[in-house]
Amino acid sequence: MKNTKGEVWVFAEQEEGKLSDVPFELLGKARELAGKLGVKVGAVLMGEGVEPLSGALFEAGADVVHMIDDAALKVYRNKAYRHAMVELVKEVNPQIVIFGATHMGRDLGPSVASALRCGLTADCTDLQIGGYEDKKTKETFENVLHQIRPAFGGNIIATIVNARNWPQMATVREGVMKPLPRVSGRKGELVKHGARLEGVEIPVEVVDIVRKTSSVNLKGSRIIVCGGAGVGSKENFKLLHDLAAVLGGAVGGSRAAVDLGYCEHERQIGQTGVTVRPALMISCGVSGAVQHLAGMQDSAKIIAINTDKDAPIFKVAHYGIVGDLNVVVPKLIKAIKG
Repeated sequence: MKNTKGEVWVFAEQEEGKLSDVPFELLGKARELAGKLGVKVGAVLMGEGVEPLSGALFEAGADVVHMIDDAALKVYRNKAYRHAMVELVKEVNPQIVIFGATHMGRDLGPSVASALRCGLTADCTDLQIGGYEDKKTKETFENVLHQIRPAFGGNIIATIVNARNWPQMATVREGVMKPLPRVSGRKGELVKHGARLEGVEIPVEVVDIVRKTSSVNLKGSRIIVCGGAGVGSKENFKLLHDLAAVLGGAVGGSRAAVDLGYCEHERQIGQTGVTVRPALMISCGVSGAVQHLAGMQDSAKIIAINTDKDAPIFKVAHYGIVGDLNVVVPKLIKAIKG
């Protein structure tokens, strides 16, 4: 049943007592949506000993933090988290629930939606509130969630509406939403809920957690030098590393460059990689496919280097250089070094 007065929720993902960046990104968008609907923003916080994390969520925009603190939720396991989340949704009845499109969110969100039989749109790049008309029945709906995401390999942008089976649920890609400035000392309502895990069989036991650390941090880099298929070879990518080194930046790649083996998948920028917003993006030999542009077009400044003057990348670039990167990049490096 639709509940037009229900809160807009963000799942506040945390591991080992530390919130990920995603909830802060989503709370900014949740405040925008809730403002248009005239309702409160809620954050769902699960785990063991997680109450101290609630303050950061209030400062980032949450009006209410719904907390479930239980030893069974110390480590993420789908069955325990799913059961607790489903029961919480049934109790409080929010109208919108948003998860980050992380490993955890992509696992938990669809399983919760399936249990609630409400549907979910995955990997959204934007969320808006608007109207909708059913073309068959001519029935109209107001103030429903427009869930926007690339489709058909990024060639079109689809708007998906779930007007009947609520809550409306979506996962949102990391890095596409901008967090609001933190308001130090901002307070809200902390609501403690029981875990409701009695009788729930949780057969998986976590013996140990082994993490693979990565030396690549594209999301945290202010300067990125990105290469595409036009770089020509893995060996030629060394030029990009040299340029990034003198600038103090990181090296990324388009999907085409990754598929060709020019760089590692963890460096992939775009719809099927990471979304970035650096202060400076230097694109070398990148044609500018839609799925790549979706992951970098909000960069503060974009410099594109390409031999094809009609390459789509020039449409989003602030500065364009038509030329061979093997000639241009060494000159840039020399000029920067002085």
